[in-house]
Amino acid sequence: MTLPISVFIITKNEQRHLAKTLESVKTVAEVIIVDSGSTDNTLAIAEQYGAKVFHKAWEGYAIQKQYAMSLCKNEWVLSLDGDETVNPQLLNALQLTIESDNADCVRMWRNDIFIGKSLSHLSKKPNNHRFYKKSKAFFNSEKLVHESATITGKEIFINETFDHYGYDSIEAITSKNNKYSSLKADEKFSNGKSFSTFKLITIFPFTFFKEYLLQRKIFSGKRGLILSIMEAYYSFIKEAKLYENSECSQNSKNVN
Repeated sequence: MTLPISVFIITKNEQRHLAKTLESVKTVAEVIIVDSGSTDNTLAIAEQYGAKVFHKAWEGYAIQKQYAMSLCKNEWVLSLDGDETVNPQLLNALQLTIESDNADCVRMWRNDIFIGKSLSHLSKKPNNHRFYKKSKAFFNSEKLVHESATITGKEIFINETFDHYGYDSIEAITSKNNKYSSLKADEKFSNGKSFSTFKLITIFPFTFFKEYLLQRKIFSGKRGLILSIMEAYYSFIKEAKLYENSECSQNSKNVN
């Protein structure tokens, strides 16, 4: 049975995981891919799976996703990255949501794959809203990173998961954290967010405590320890880069 769902994905050089992603949604009515200049086999993989491919020069995560969503023909849309997969149980739950029509948005668990496997079931999973009515959603272009759709309407939570392979290695997380921390610091600075010495001092131990103990990564052994430290460092460099932006701006004013 074909599900009346449009999946939309933004891509650039996603050949590593894209085939898994598209294989997992082969029963949906439509897959929209907006590519911003892939030079690997991303486009060939997309065409192999019958996805509708569009090209748009990179303007930021939120703008790319808003454009991709606007191309979807179905009212119910599912936002995925090119390194994420869904399973039949989740798709069945989404179908039931459509049939019951008791919500405008669905939140679900995200299962991060790290160094070849999932974390312990005792560690708390993050959750995201990725499935919603197109007419009730929009992406705020002022969000430079960690963008998610803003929804007008009722949200429900379902106890199902999708798999995320984008954090499957230390190298991948380090690269993303460096890129995302710069974007987040720029976003805060442009919005007038002030640098905090207190936060610079406390954010690393606070985040580590939250991730390792409150989010229960302690139960995931070495993987949980590594991830907690990396998340703490990510929080620290966001604040450090905000300080850097503030200093550079002040120095520029002094020169002028």
